[in-house]
Amino acid sequence: MSFSFGSVCSGIEAASVAFQPLGWSPAWFSEIDSFPSELLKQRFPNVKNLGDMTTLPERIRAGEIEAPDLLCGGTPCQAFSVAGKRLSLDDQRGNLTLTFCEIANEIESKRSEQILPPPVVLWENVPGVLNTKDNAFGCFLAGICGADFPLEIPHGRWPGAGIVAGPKRRVAWRTLDAQFFGVPQRRKRVFVIASADNRLDPSKILFERQGVRGNTETCESTRKNVAAYAESSFGAFCECDLGGTIRASGGSNGGGSETLILDISYRNDVVREYENTSPTLTAKMGTGGNNVPCLLERSVRKLTPIECERLQGFPDDWTRINHKGKSKEFCPDGPRYKAVGNSWAVPVVRWIGERIKSEIHR
Repeated sequence: MSFSFGSVCSGIEAASVAFQPLGWSPAWFSEIDSFPSELLKQRFPNVKNLGDMTTLPERIRAGEIEAPDLLCGGTPCQAFSVAGKRLSLDDQRGNLTLTFCEIANEIESKRSEQILPPPVVLWENVPGVLNTKDNAFGCFLAGICGADFPLEIPHGRWPGAGIVAGPKRRVAWRTLDAQFFGVPQRRKRVFVIASADNRLDPSKILFERQGVRGNTETCESTRKNVAAYAESSFGAFCECDLGGTIRASGGSNGGGSETLILDISYRNDVVREYENTSPTLTAKMGTGGNNVPCLLERSVRKLTPIECERLQGFPDDWTRINHKGKSKEFCPDGPRYKAVGNSWAVPVVRWIGERIKSEIHR
């Protein structure tokens, strides 16, 4: 079965590297920065880079570009990251989060015209998006699930994992750390899965039940604790079933009072443990020779671009390209560090892709 995906804020295309073993193919990219755009041109010569993502809704609506099976992207995190000014939706880059919702809606509308299943939506960002003064994550959830108003929770800070079902889509999110997926890097990121397809359950993609290993008692006690938490914290405002699905209708209380979020972010099947784990790679690596993680061997030295690529799960020299008229042998390190730091951890995205594929086939 062919399966296509569209990638926005594509960067150096961790999604394509992650999804290639699954047999999925990119329909198009959307990237504006010069170095990643050049990399996409050289690594994927047959895939069109559409550039500015704000132009995509109209182009999809007009039938100019394909409405793929999956939309994925990590809109710019600088507006939400503790390393930035945290202007959230007041930052033009933060508003691209809402553009992402618009792209998803246009893809779904076009696929409906073509009598195709609704697309799967995959979005990623830094944990800082869960805690902004303007409730950016609640705005994003409302846009992606179809609520009439931004979703809210009593204490202001969204938990690391949860489920929401709205008029348009069911949505699940979970904070995942790359160090538990086979790379020695501490890298926590929020991943969101959404779909309007009744045959596909986003929560089964992102969450793993403790009862899977046969511990039914633990699973049952967890469910009871979750139910008790729901009843005591939200009372009559909740409408939830045993699976913890919440229906966000966007009612008279601003769309938030009807919303229950369940923190079920556990993961016991750690892939690999390391004695030495790198700090999170950032886009600021290599600027002025600073911010590059160091390795203590016989002496202290900075990690090389290849080592940073490995920490993200990329093939060696993935970012070593012909750049500004120079051959790849003379590719500067600075843009490579920045591009790698801006990207996704490939093993995490591959794990999500494998579970999406399994759920689709199921």
